[in-house]
Amino acid sequence: MRLKNTVKDTALILLGILSAGMGLKGFLLSSHFIDGGVTGISMLAADTTHISISLLIFIINVPFLWLGYHKLGVRFAVKSTLAIAGLSLCVALINYPDVTHDKLLTAVFGGFFIGVGIGFAMRGGAVLDGTEIAALLVSKKTQLIKVSDFILILNVLIFSAAAFFLGIEPALYSILTYLAASKMVDFILNGIEQYTGITIVSLKSEEIRAVITEQLGRGVTIYEGKSGYGKDGQINDPRDIIFTVATRLEIPALKNAILNVDPKAFIVQQSIEDTTGGLLKRKRLH
Repeated sequence: MRLKNTVKDTALILLGILSAGMGLKGFLLSSHFIDGGVTGISMLAADTTHISISLLIFIINVPFLWLGYHKLGVRFAVKSTLAIAGLSLCVALINYPDVTHDKLLTAVFGGFFIGVGIGFAMRGGAVLDGTEIAALLVSKKTQLIKVSDFILILNVLIFSAAAFFLGIEPALYSILTYLAASKMVDFILNGIEQYTGITIVSLKSEEIRAVITEQLGRGVTIYEGKSGYGKDGQINDPRDIIFTVATRLEIPALKNAILNVDPKAFIVQQSIEDTTGGLLKRKRLH
């Protein structure tokens, strides 16, 4: 099992390296557009100093890899170091075709391939950009800045510098590149079947449970709760609270089924980043 996982992780990281290399050399570098994070800093530094970008990608990531080694473990640090070194070698040695000079296509598909590459590497247990390491450690230490906030602040600074050194238009296209890359990272990590958690509070909880499990084929968890203050005016009235998980495509049918049983049901939805175990796939109903 361990060998199988190692082969799978290695394949994902290699695919990630090749995809990110395609985004960089096949699209962005010839048009002087940049991405966000450490990769964007490396590209901006290469444009302004004329130092090899393959060298800068590795050197600028070294402090973040050192932090990852101390805070996230040896295995993660080794895999990420090899992944970033592989990306540097890929950019230095592989001759990718310069696909297009159309600025819009360059920005969108450059971000597409970089995002796919970062997503595959993360699925393989490594990173191609040290920004995520720094953001995670800062958010844990301060507890005032979320990971997403840190990355946003860093990228605002990067794209502001790009506007100053490269010009407004390349900076705007670079923001488009970053947005495309971010979207693809989310898609690779979460997929089209991104799960949504649904909490249902209803006086007809048993009927709703039966509909969800027997008609829709999804698993549920039942909490014992008490009402606080609601439409029925009952306080401290015991009732069962239902929690289930469904994909985004299944949400409309699920909500309709619940509301058909109880139009007054209180339904809360929240996004879920990841799930493990449980009945996530619909069971076959006979």
